[in-house]
Amino acid sequence: MNKAAQSTNYRQIFADGWWHQNTGLVTLLGLCPLLAVSNTVINALGLGLATMLTLVASNLCVSLARPLLRPEIRIPAYVVIIAAVVTVIQLLMQAWFHDLYRILGIFIPLIVTNCAIIGRAEAFAARNRPFPAMADGLATGLGFCLALIALGTMRELLGFGTLLRQAELMFGSWAKSLEWVLVTDYSGFLLALLPAGAFIGLGLLVAAKNWLNSHLQAQRAAKESAVPTLLQQEGKA
Repeated sequence: MNKAAQSTNYRQIFADGWWHQNTGLVTLLGLCPLLAVSNTVINALGLGLATMLTLVASNLCVSLARPLLRPEIRIPAYVVIIAAVVTVIQLLMQAWFHDLYRILGIFIPLIVTNCAIIGRAEAFAARNRPFPAMADGLATGLGFCLALIALGTMRELLGFGTLLRQAELMFGSWAKSLEWVLVTDYSGFLLALLPAGAFIGLGLLVAAKNWLNSHLQAQRAAKESAVPTLLQQEGKA
């Protein structure tokens, strides 16, 4: 494969992972943590980065181990690999980001059961070389992380009237100054912080993405239809 083809392939991997097949907004996988911990941007960012790191590491391990795995044991092997990766991430978070780890709670070990991670291991990592597998994990994790952050931003703005609330949980005590209070003396909007608000917010994000896709496709179709018309006019002239 030449360099141009490889570059196009990687561009397609990233386009599919973060946009066309976005885990949270298109395939709708991993919704339990997506809806449960996305009440602030920092919580969403913490879980999103943990999931992204899990995808990259597990895809790499599955791709390296694929010559050794018999077809009949591949799914249990994927689960063991993902569980080992999540355990390491969980211990690191418990040591270095303990307060954030306590807030995210059970949803860190539950990354093991995220269907998107096992799905990418089976659909892509088990059929491709290590570097494309890592790129797929990074792209898929990035898409999930962006969906989390978008939902977390919406819910935090409506629920608390702030942005980057409790940023010190991830970045240290110096990050307290990063919090933006956009609405002073804000009493809060409780629905945005409840599970029902998370479902409504996710529905709005999915609708916005579908509308944007339709708008872009309509623009592309209009440009493509305009080209033959211009060529015909030039031919008649």
